[in-house]
Amino acid sequence: MADPQMEASAGPELMEEGEPLLSNLDIFLFSLIVGLFVYWVVFRKKTEAIPEFKKLETPAPTARETSFIEKMKKTGKNIVVFYGSQTGTAEEFANRLSKDAQRYGMKGMAADPEEYDMSELSRLKEIDNSLAIFCMATYGEGDPTDNAQDFYDWLQEGDADLDGLNYTVFSLGNKTYEHYNAMGKYVDKRLSELGAKRIFDLGLGDDDGNLEEDFVSWREQFWPAVCEHFGVEATGEESSIRQYELKVHEDLNMNKIYTGELGRLKSFENQKPPFDSKNPFLAPVTVNRKLNKGGDRHLMHLELDITGSKIRYESGDHVAVYPTNDATIVNRLGEVLGVDLDTVISLNNLDEESNKKHPFPCPTTYRTALTHYLDITNSPRTNVLYELAQYASDPKDQENMRKMASSSPEGKALYQSWVLDSCRNILAILEDLPSLRPPIDHLCELLPRLQARYYSIASSSKVHPNSIHICAVVVEYKTKTGRTNKGVATNWLKSKVPTDNGHKATVPMYIRKSQFRLPFKASNPVIMIGPGTGIAPFMGFIQERAWLREQGKEVGETVLYFGCRHKNEDFLYQEELEAFEKEGVLTRLNVAFSRDQEHKVYVQHQLKNNKEAVWRQIHTDNAHIYICGDARNMARDVQTTFYEIAEELGGMMHTQAVDYIKKLMTKGRYSQDVWS
Repeated sequence: MADPQMEASAGPELMEEGEPLLSNLDIFLFSLIVGLFVYWVVFRKKTEAIPEFKKLETPAPTARETSFIEKMKKTGKNIVVFYGSQTGTAEEFANRLSKDAQRYGMKGMAADPEEYDMSELSRLKEIDNSLAIFCMATYGEGDPTDNAQDFYDWLQEGDADLDGLNYTVFSLGNKTYEHYNAMGKYVDKRLSELGAKRIFDLGLGDDDGNLEEDFVSWREQFWPAVCEHFGVEATGEESSIRQYELKVHEDLNMNKIYTGELGRLKSFENQKPPFDSKNPFLAPVTVNRKLNKGGDRHLMHLELDITGSKIRYESGDHVAVYPTNDATIVNRLGEVLGVDLDTVISLNNLDEESNKKHPFPCPTTYRTALTHYLDITNSPRTNVLYELAQYASDPKDQENMRKMASSSPEGKALYQSWVLDSCRNILAILEDLPSLRPPIDHLCELLPRLQARYYSIASSSKVHPNSIHICAVVVEYKTKTGRTNKGVATNWLKSKVPTDNGHKATVPMYIRKSQFRLPFKASNPVIMIGPGTGIAPFMGFIQERAWLREQGKEVGETVLYFGCRHKNEDFLYQEELEAFEKEGVLTRLNVAFSRDQEHKVYVQHQLKNNKEAVWRQIHTDNAHIYICGDARNMARDVQTTFYEIAEELGGMMHTQAVDYIKKLMTKGRYSQDVWS
């Protein structure tokens, strides 16, 4: 039997004369091979072209990038300051503490827990004289901030062995809230339970009092305790430590300069979902009307168009907007400091290993930085005064600025009266201290970031899927120095008027989810208490209950307690609310006009007047209670009224009544959306 391989190789030589050179089969196979080759060449190139998404600009994260331990070892740092921050204050405190470390012969870095693998805390003991500091803010009803949520979940679920970890916690909260400093207290307790060693007491900062003073007092005692623990001495180096260096750009392409974007360059010109805090959607304003009929205040209703954005929201959520500063203040700062605000600059981090390359998006102009990125209207904190003091040519001014930044009783009192009580912003300070003329780049380095402002959404997505409604009061007041201070966001929103000339007034925005939700069962009664602009989320709730009725659902009692000063001046949404009551959507509309009679009448008085119905709704009918508005007085007084109703009609002692309301909170039947 012939070898098949021999047969195959001999084939071409055994062809008979007169036979075609290529058979039909050969032509077919040849065509197939050529076709496959062409297909491979053409489409191989196309498939290679697909991933060209500027991967160099956004590299995939590597294990090294999520390791704060490796970064600390590489840069010779022994202190890491983690921050849980919603409005930027905790991040600011963390940066101050990491800079402090240098003054004590140590090296620190501020770190966002969202960017790192927090399970590595167990490895921190590998670094000599190491310490983890946590600056943790509490958000909402005792919740972690967005960037600390994963860390919080890890602490709750994990059983890490943190033996050998040295730590301390400074907590940021507000005493007017039910869950005062809950996040900081939890982190402090949980780290200890996992075996870590607390080297200094938990610091509690109260934003209802003087958060800055609380932080400075804690910090003044904290560093000596650290020095004692590690056996080190302060270097005595009290001079200013710059974190960023200035680079002026002479002839940079305008397409490479940030003009107010928060993340991706040109993201406002080329909008791409999903939209979030780093990529807000530019929503056109379709309605901006004044709500009140009289009085000296300006209450307004705005509607933002979210058509085509793929943004989804639910009743009770918050809309976050990014305002811009008043151009008058920005221009005046340029005049006082004698600079060309249109100079294109970058502030580059001197620590090349830092994740934070710039304090705000760069390259940009001083004008853009002061308009879009920096907070120039709030009173500056003591560290800003301390760092700027060196630029005052008058020794007396220098002395006072340093004194205000100290923890001495005299210095604290001076800061309280001259800065806080007088509501002096950075411009007022520069105007009132003519000898103080700092370099604008250092000022820009020190000022905190301008933060998003949150508003309770005043609409239901069931009724308005492509529109988000805002209800707000314009803030404007006279200070002790005779100046007029204006709220940044509300005055900016007031100016956002729709026009017919084709130019759209837009608002950069995104949605922040909330726990403030209507009951799952529509048949549960709801009691809503919202004086003033606290009415906002309840407009959404009422719209949604009306929609549910239209769908044929069984909807429980819907009761609203609203309060304002005068019926003829600031009864917000009066026509809409009265129509809802007439249609039976609102079972009962209770309104307290506080100043329409000699004695003041508030929402808590209306609750007391209806105590029998209120107690039946809560105790028998499983009602859900919602409170929105001022935390300092209204929410507290309303809660006290509920205690009194439970005592009187439930036959409870005061402690039992408090426990009863607490249980409602735990079950999600007593919800608050409050601010101070």
